[in-house]
Amino acid sequence: MSKPIVAIVGRPNVGKSTLFNALAGERIAIVQDFPGVTRDRIYADVTWLDKQFTMIDTGGIEPQSNDVLLSYMRQQAEIAIQTADVIMFLVDVRQGLVDDDFKVADMLRRSTKPVILVVTKVDNFDKLMPDVYEFYNLGIGDPHPVSASSKLGLGDMLDEVISHFNPADLREVEDERPRIAIVGKPNVGKSSIINKLIGENRVIVSDIAGTTRDAIDTPVKYHGKEFIFIDTAGLRRKSKIKEELERFSIVRTVSAVERADVVVLVIDAKEGGTEQDAKIAGIAHERGKGIIIAVNKWDAIEKDDKTIYKHTNEIKGVLSYMPYAEMIFVSALTGQRLNKLFDLIEQVIQNQNLRIATGVLNEIMTEAVALQQPPSDKGKRLKLYYITQVSVKPPTFVIFVNDKELMHFSYTRYIENKIREAFGFSGTSLKFFIRERKEKE
Repeated sequence: MSKPIVAIVGRPNVGKSTLFNALAGERIAIVQDFPGVTRDRIYADVTWLDKQFTMIDTGGIEPQSNDVLLSYMRQQAEIAIQTADVIMFLVDVRQGLVDDDFKVADMLRRSTKPVILVVTKVDNFDKLMPDVYEFYNLGIGDPHPVSASSKLGLGDMLDEVISHFNPADLREVEDERPRIAIVGKPNVGKSSIINKLIGENRVIVSDIAGTTRDAIDTPVKYHGKEFIFIDTAGLRRKSKIKEELERFSIVRTVSAVERADVVVLVIDAKEGGTEQDAKIAGIAHERGKGIIIAVNKWDAIEKDDKTIYKHTNEIKGVLSYMPYAEMIFVSALTGQRLNKLFDLIEQVIQNQNLRIATGVLNEIMTEAVALQQPPSDKGKRLKLYYITQVSVKPPTFVIFVNDKELMHFSYTRYIENKIREAFGFSGTSLKFFIRERKEKE
């Protein structure tokens, strides 16, 4: 049984993201003092009194706005409401009761879901309680005063939230679904790829670069198996980062990669591989994640029999430090080859979890040493005694040698290449640790 879902909704700038961050215990949502900064819903797992639930932070609901972005945010909030088991409706004690609060309240009443009315920014209960009572006029139950920044009133509010959970939903859930982070520069089609895979406009897609500012977890089913896709904010060059919130987006991309099993780097086929793509891929490479390069907008490229080789070589040249990465040419617009992405993901996950028997590894190493003699320095030659695999995700090996200083990077790479020749390990980096052992040992 899945965890209960709690959606935080309300007008823009009433403190949804601040409350979300307070409950999640980390700065997951972007918080700024102007409306419309949280552009898409994002998720976090929260535990209260040994009860676990998934919390969704939404973009603000502007019932009457004709602004394209605000209307998208309204759609996202509506999807969150449909998804939720319980809704936390936030209003702002400083702004007081406004017309749009009544309109949002009407929308929530029609959802027939349990609604908890939360009055935010109540930093002083003694002074502000008379203002809190005004919100009884909304007619959707008792207002719960809280101050997210001062951590006041959160316990009583959460007690009310979990009282509406179905007991069957509350057992501990170990989420073993593969997590796939979709990363890349702004406007290369990350959100479009996810929307095509799920057949629903779950993630905001617009021609404005950087529209997706938060990392969004989206479950996608393929052939009966469920994957979690994490759509991340587009990464820009640092010189282009002018707004503070872009900085949080970069931090969030790093944390999304941390949470992922496989990282899909989306590259615009018309632009080709760039230095910025190499930096983004480097985040995943350093953390030992499975890596797939998805070259998007392939439908927009004029092709001949050499086009695919030319693009492959050019991108591999830019990403020369990770020759193991898998590559696929796709189109989010037409859906071309997107189904093959799932097969690649499964293959990379298998390679990330592959374990090689110690005896087999040592046979490969002995043969490699026989084919190419280890380096020597000042009359002392490197000796390789033993190799063993110590972990997976990524596959990690320890090589015992007589002198660490003699084990040059190039010879470690040579051993790695011999292991790859035998077992492939496509799509995943391999890690090697060198340990010294005296000959008597």
